[in-house]
Amino acid sequence: MFNKEWNIILEEEINKEYFIDLMDQVNKSYENNTVYPKKDNIFNAFKFTDFNEIKAVIIGQDPYHNPSQANGLAFSVSKSVKIPPSLLNIFKELRDDLGYAIPSHGDLTYWAKQGVFLINSILTVEENKPSSHKNIGWEKFILETISKISKLKTNVVFILWGNYAKKYQEVIDEKKHLIISSSHPSPLSARHSFFGSKVFSKTNEYLSKNNKNVIDFKIEKNLLDF
Repeated sequence: MFNKEWNIILEEEINKEYFIDLMDQVNKSYENNTVYPKKDNIFNAFKFTDFNEIKAVIIGQDPYHNPSQANGLAFSVSKSVKIPPSLLNIFKELRDDLGYAIPSHGDLTYWAKQGVFLINSILTVEENKPSSHKNIGWEKFILETISKISKLKTNVVFILWGNYAKKYQEVIDEKKHLIISSSHPSPLSARHSFFGSKVFSKTNEYLSKNNKNVIDFKIEKNLLDF
């Protein structure tokens, strides 16, 4: 399910009764419904970002619920999929902040492999039913995961977009980490405080200040302007 590193960190949690019940519910849902992402991709955030490599954490709500969109990384879609509106706004802020043109695809795997932990609060969803797997145990598991990152690491940037993500602030130690919060990048709320937040430059400034390698937020070499 997880690599050796994550297994050690989460061993106690994944052996708790609630998590065992959670996975039982999730498995039954995959048997009886169309659920996203693909079952093998549920824990992609943990597969692509080793615990020891985490530099930044971006917390989403639940996976995209339309066909072919969700790939196991928060806000990310596969290269062949049209860029969703929230991700497009993320790329617009990236352009305005760091000068990068809008990429031609929305696959954020490159970020994940550099230490950006792209995690949703809920890791599965039924087709066309947003929040359908809310309150079955995922939120508790992710809360514990975020708590462990806060306790066991130092100088991580926690990026909280929207009220749902901001709930995790209670388990983040602000004395040894940076929290950057704003409105959600969705078209309904991006104008409030997401646009102009300069989240990407602020993240790299903090990492550099704390002697960590900065993140290359450029998605691809040959970018297509928007």
